[in-house]
Amino acid sequence: MKTIDDIDVNNQRVLLRADLNAPMKSDATGQMQITDDGRLKASVATINDLRKKNAKVIILAHLGRPKGERKPELSLKPISKRLSELLNSEIHFIEDIHAENATQVVNNLKPGEIAMIENIRFEKDETSKDISDRQRLAKLLASFGDFFVIDGFGVVHREQASVTDIARVLPKAVGRLVQAEQKAFDKVLNNPQRPYVVVLGGSKVSDKLGVINNLINKVDKILIGGGMAFTFLKAQGYEVGDSLLEIDRLDEVKQLMKTAKEKNVELVLPIDIVVSKQLDGSAPVSVVLANEIPVGLKGLDIGPKTSELFASKINDAKTVVWNGPMGVFEVNAFASGTKTVAQALAQSSAYSVVGGGDSAAAIRSLGIDESKFDHISTGGGASLELLEGKILPGLAVLEEV
Repeated sequence: MKTIDDIDVNNQRVLLRADLNAPMKSDATGQMQITDDGRLKASVATINDLRKKNAKVIILAHLGRPKGERKPELSLKPISKRLSELLNSEIHFIEDIHAENATQVVNNLKPGEIAMIENIRFEKDETSKDISDRQRLAKLLASFGDFFVIDGFGVVHREQASVTDIARVLPKAVGRLVQAEQKAFDKVLNNPQRPYVVVLGGSKVSDKLGVINNLINKVDKILIGGGMAFTFLKAQGYEVGDSLLEIDRLDEVKQLMKTAKEKNVELVLPIDIVVSKQLDGSAPVSVVLANEIPVGLKGLDIGPKTSELFASKINDAKTVVWNGPMGVFEVNAFASGTKTVAQALAQSSAYSVVGGGDSAAAIRSLGIDESKFDHISTGGGASLELLEGKILPGLAVLEEV
């Protein structure tokens, strides 16, 4: 698999597939504003390295799921503006790849200059299930470049025109971000130091079953928090009140618990829970034992004793992977468990990898120093699929001749 150090991009047009899918919200004037620019910052290293090599950089990226429609609220213009500030460089914006001036913008680029194409998912062929549709778009995109570099780790688990199909048209390489992601996940999947602890949270146990099934053969301890914990507690016969529960997954969870015992993997569940009637923190909040959740109340965070327990397990580890918050961290009343786990991991001497998505967002929103973690993934879905042991099409295509 080639990297950008293996290709000569001097005075060449490089199509760079980045992941700039930042969370946005509308401000008081109706303008869309970025609420977390972590993915933009993560793309800077590759862009700057390409510019130092005198490449003409044309960025491909998406925002949200417009499904082939041009939706103003999903335009990349605010992304382009912020990225321009991070790079301290102008970015030429291409609104429509089918317009004549699109080719002119690309042809007028000088070495070291940057252009950005509008949300590639505005093109219905980008996500088409029909490979001929995707190939048609890939051919058009390839006409703008001499090389293709994939640096959007958050999309490498997708079969899409700007990810897999274009890689079959142009000479290809990986960028710095994908290199770093591959290195980190290779270490925790294939060469971890022990004790090896995995911390899993998030709302649905169904999202993590594949991860647990794969990692149960590799790890020493699995700590379960978040909404997914209540299906485990229910599997033990406990009352979980109005907490999140996937009743149809109980048999699978029971089998996982049995497998963990057989393999001598310590499965650590919450011993106390923060409960309330309301998700927004407006109702009274209390702490109860995990086996005593009252009917009518929701479990919304792990309790203080569980937080201490999880922190102690992390402190004893040599390798830790964390994916998924411990509670509704966006609400202050239910953020303590996630913050304790994040702080324990930040203070730990273990090699630490944080899965993308909500875990990464939690670290930033809680004000924890990102440099204290060995690796924070930019790809929630992609990191989950790697942890499940799946082959990612956007990486597999780079191995093709």
